[in-house]
Amino acid sequence: MQDYWPYIVIIVAGWLATDMWRWFGVLAGNRLQEGSEALNWVRAVATALVMAVTAKLVVFPTGTLEASPLWLRLAAAGVGFAVFLLAGQRVIVGVVVPLAILGAGLLWL
Repeated sequence: MQDYWPYIVIIVAGWLATDMWRWFGVLAGNRLQEGSEALNWVRAVATALVMAVTAKLVVFPTGTLEASPLWLRLAAAGVGFAVFLLAGQRVIVGVVVPLAILGAGLLWL
């Protein structure tokens, strides 16, 4: 049992550190009105964070995607976004189209 104490401490500390913020989010979120400026700000920040991570993955990828040329990754992202908008903002279209473009481009290269 003594060998497991570091793992137990890491699990408990990790759970407390993240779970606390989840509960704060639930408590704060229950008090926000659906169309409030605060909720609009939270949505804008969340969207910006997702887009920043996406841009980082497209421009500075790791793993297998690192071997693909930048123009292919940018083209897949751009065409995928355009098709996503044209398809009525269907998420599955926004995921499948760029993957198909990347797959086809990597096979062609």
